Amino acid sequence: MLQSILSGDLPRSRVLSVALIAILIALALGPFLFPGTRAFATLGMICVFIIVVAAYDLMLGYTHIVSFAHTMFFGIGAYGVALGIGHFGSGFGAIFIGILGALLLSAALALLLGLLSLRVKAIFFALVTLAVAFAFLSVVTQMYHITGGEDGLRVRVPRELGPAFRPLDSVTGFDLFGFLGVLFTQPWNLVDGFRDAFFTVRFTGRTLMYYALFLFAGVIFLFLLRLVNSPFGRVLQAIRENEFRAQALGYRTVFYRTAVVILSALLTTFAGALFALFNRYVNPENTLNFELMIFILLMCVLGGMGTLYGAIIGAVVFVVAQNYLQDVLGALSEAVNVGGFVGSLIEPSHWLLWFGLLFVASVYFFPSGIVGQLRIWARRREMRQTVAEHQTESSAKERLT
Repeated sequence: MLQSILSGDLPRSRVLSVALIAILIALALGPFLFPGTRAFATLGMICVFIIVVAAYDLMLGYTHIVSFAHTMFFGIGAYGVALGIGHFGSGFGAIFIGILGALLLSAALALLLGLLSLRVKAIFFALVTLAVAFAFLSVVTQMYHITGGEDGLRVRVPRELGPAFRPLDSVTGFDLFGFLGVLFTQPWNLVDGFRDAFFTVRFTGRTLMYYALFLFAGVIFLFLLRLVNSPFGRVLQAIRENEFRAQALGYRTVFYRTAVVILSALLTTFAGALFALFNRYVNPENTLNFELMIFILLMCVLGGMGTLYGAIIGAVVFVVAQNYLQDVLGALSEAVNVGGFVGSLIEPSHWLLWFGLLFVASVYFFPSGIVGQLRIWARRREMRQTVAEHQTESSAKERLT
């Protein structure tokens, strides 16, 4: 059954399988394991970026189409929902109208970009998409009377998705990291730590919105996994390896490239709409900023291009490091308590330095991305085991003879 759900594309690494199971459990039970609004926001952003990075990997990793207009489609989805709610009221009908309008606009723009790839390829296509993305950012910023300019727009979600809606009075959660902290630092207070780890979860419309986001992320990921392992996905990989040979075999590569650009844009637009409903506020900085495009590219490379599982690993590692690396440095600085140059290096204010070093180290030690490198190591281990078994059989036969 698992083979069918994953479309035959298993993780093919024990370490990767354990990591994916841990991430799945953490996302599924996150609101009941990690207290606090920042942890809740981090879980939601991980789900959003799983969709965004997986859609981008469909272009970059499977078809080798480099585009810097990905955030433009993300912003179209976010602003589409915000404008739809602003004009038609905070109802599900307004959300549907906003998403539909955003999808239509994204499809039209993606079609133009896809047709543009007929004449402009490789780095030149990337530069054109970069120019289009900056032009769109400029338009959104200057149309203050419609988009709110740099101030952005507030998204008034329906009551069923807001904090005022409470389908359940209270649910008990368990602070996993709080209990582990007591376990490793104060094992003599384990009983009190276990008792204090329980907390009350306010199960509101925000929680429902998170689980809707989690469900959409899972369904879209499984859909993309099925797509890349279908005949359509095999053609995309053939185009990635050698587009000229794919054309010689009779495949209309222009159709496939354009279809990938459109599909990736539509999924990213939908992710932007989910982000607007979850975050309840959109502006150019959190939807259209070029820095966000760099982050998406880093997540894709970090997780592993051409491996959809890399979208999950890359999004989790990047978002968690972005939100909690400063806290880790603060705790380390207090624990070590070293002055001078070394002490200044581990100050929480220098977290961006370590964030960059973390990425450099990951690229150095995982040149194929985390998922790709784990699969390579697993393949090598299997080959060594196969060779060892073959040598054992040969030795046994020699002794018998």
